[in-house]
Amino acid sequence: MAHPTKYIFVTGGVVSSLGKGLAAASLGTLLEHRGLDVLIQKFDPYLNVDPGTMSPYQHGEVYVLADGAETDLDLGHYERFTNCECSSLNNITSGQVFENVIKNERSGKYLGKTVQFIPHCTDIIKDRIREVTLKSDADVIITEIGGTTGDIEGHLFLEALRQFSLEVGRDNVCFIHVTLLPYIAAAGEIKTKPTQQSVAKLREIGIVPDIIVCRTEHDLDEDNRAKIAMFCNVEAKNVVAFRDVKHTIYECPLDLRRDKLDRLVSDRLGLESETPDLEQWRHFVDRVINPTHEVTIAVVGKYIELQDAYKSIYESLVHAGAKHDTRVNVIRVDAGQIEEEGPATQLKDVDGILIPGGFGDRGTEGKIRSAQFARENGVPYFGICLGMQIATIEFARNVCKLDGATSTEFDKNTPHPVISLQEEQENVTTMGASMRLGSSESVVYKDTKAFELYGEESITERHRHRYEFNPAYREQIESAGLKISSVSADHGLVEIVEIQNHPFYIGAQFHPEFQSKPNKPHPIFAGFVEAALAKKNS
Repeated sequence: MAHPTKYIFVTGGVVSSLGKGLAAASLGTLLEHRGLDVLIQKFDPYLNVDPGTMSPYQHGEVYVLADGAETDLDLGHYERFTNCECSSLNNITSGQVFENVIKNERSGKYLGKTVQFIPHCTDIIKDRIREVTLKSDADVIITEIGGTTGDIEGHLFLEALRQFSLEVGRDNVCFIHVTLLPYIAAAGEIKTKPTQQSVAKLREIGIVPDIIVCRTEHDLDEDNRAKIAMFCNVEAKNVVAFRDVKHTIYECPLDLRRDKLDRLVSDRLGLESETPDLEQWRHFVDRVINPTHEVTIAVVGKYIELQDAYKSIYESLVHAGAKHDTRVNVIRVDAGQIEEEGPATQLKDVDGILIPGGFGDRGTEGKIRSAQFARENGVPYFGICLGMQIATIEFARNVCKLDGATSTEFDKNTPHPVISLQEEQENVTTMGASMRLGSSESVVYKDTKAFELYGEESITERHRHRYEFNPAYREQIESAGLKISSVSADHGLVEIVEIQNHPFYIGAQFHPEFQSKPNKPHPIFAGFVEAALAKKNS
């Protein structure tokens, strides 16, 4: 007889940005290493339908799933740390909840009843958990609730979880509450009162946490553990320390394993599972922390002051570096500064240049000059999405001598629109979920650097963009030396460009960073870091 699906709900208290997503992903890692099938999802209380229209300054990068869903960056952690492949079902926002309720009301599905937050909104939230359950074979579904306990916008989600736990049986549910234990330097003490108050707020809603995960700069002594246990009504062994890691986020599963979080959860849910073998994970972490080599990569963008704006790219460089026993030192370069000072000042000593995706024309000329610097000086170059378009524009201007060549995104009246809007995008007026989104298949041509990296003719990659390489310029640009090495399988849209008589010069229209994993780095990132290491050693 099949066991019922088990549910873990991860909430947060005291302050935001505690690392609930990393805690959920790390727990997923540990449970997978115990032989369990795990699926993770994120509930976000904000009113946006999805983060697709949000500035990176607001919410970090937009992480794109295989089915084209634009989601929170925490889903990137879920897919990197575990083997689960998420879909649009794995992320729901208050905006989606209210949108669905209004649609149901307008279509008469509520049969004339007064529409209320409870039960109509909470039913939508619970239905999402049930739908994920029906479409998944997972033993355990972990759900992270965004925001902080006590926030008014998160109350509906917590109420829905309270109801859901009663409906499926409390024995099938584990509530984990992540809180902050601040260290007061003047007193020389860790303070537990914020945790006590946060748990009290959760209990007011009707949720009693089974496990409390304490974010802390210092270790958690037994006195504080016992104090939290007493005031928060949990067993002392269920108070878990989640310490600041020193080197890399991939230490997080190993840290949580110290207090046996996975075993506590397994015991709470009655899961029969093996003791996790984390040797391979430890080996990866050791390669990240203690590499033999190092390289310096410049990431030239316009959101470089914000760590989370290019989160998946930075993590993909870590994965690729570990493969080559190499520490990747990233220097974040403001494209606007390149426009003011020129590229030599910022880029003369780097081993590779990466230009990530983006929208709008701010910093564009600085990125074009950076691509030119890489091409002319034999510096390994990797352009992603907009970075691929930048490489095309630079080549068209400076090699093909097409004066004024650019993208119609930046200049609708350009004499040479080497990058242009897709035909099906021309009449699109809405912003959300209206781009070319999600996974699609591409053909890789043999006798190219791209084929050498992938080792196969058919690849599947994720997209998020509106503008494309203009096929009217394909023959002219290729004949000058910018080779097209991959096109989409359905419409022949240009996917990868490269310069073959260059140490490494590749632009990809898609986002390879969304498919890189710790022990399986993306092949283009791996090739890029390898080329950067070769340049440094030369």
